[in-house]
Amino acid sequence: MAIKFQYNKTSLGELNKQLKIRKNALPTIKSKESALRSEVKRAKDSKLAYLKELNELKAQYDYMVQLWGEFDCDLIRIVDVELSSQKIAGVRIPLLKDIIYSEKAYDLFSAPVWFAEGIRVLKRMSRLGIEFEVYNQREESLDYARRKTTQKVNLYEKVQIPGYEDAIRKIKRFMEDEENLSKSAQKIVKTRQAQAAAMEGPNS
Repeated sequence: MAIKFQYNKTSLGELNKQLKIRKNALPTIKSKESALRSEVKRAKDSKLAYLKELNELKAQYDYMVQLWGEFDCDLIRIVDVELSSQKIAGVRIPLLKDIIYSEKAYDLFSAPVWFAEGIRVLKRMSRLGIEFEVYNQREESLDYARRKTTQKVNLYEKVQIPGYEDAIRKIKRFMEDEENLSKSAQKIVKTRQAQAAAMEGPNS
């Protein structure tokens, strides 16, 4: 990114102001990036923990696979998934509040005895699956914000701050050169004036 500037004090003042803003903001942005990085890891770890627990639960109830054929699928269904949100490092992410189930009454005497256990297992599996999806969304949102923050850190550190510093150096060097030239010119003028005065002196 090319920094636009002019070789004058006004431009120098503006560049110094912009440089100061970025240097002051950089530690805060870096701190946000670090916080987001750790939150991404936490969300990923939680997501994988829910997935592991879900797979373990499925394996634990593999023996019921034969029985699910006779299970009445209308006995339980998800009516609603209640979500809220929270802000972490300035990013709004989903939070699971509750899962609303609809359960149909069944005859405890005529239905297979394992139906009650089947309903409990389905509830647990569905909760784990939904928690996995919520944490997956959390990870994606946080990681997106982390990438954008990293880009901003890199922009400030590697492009803008060095760019402003370079532009400031160029203006200062130009102004110093201009001042030196001006002083040299003044010296030449004074010397010539002195010489002219010396030459006029004997004739007057």
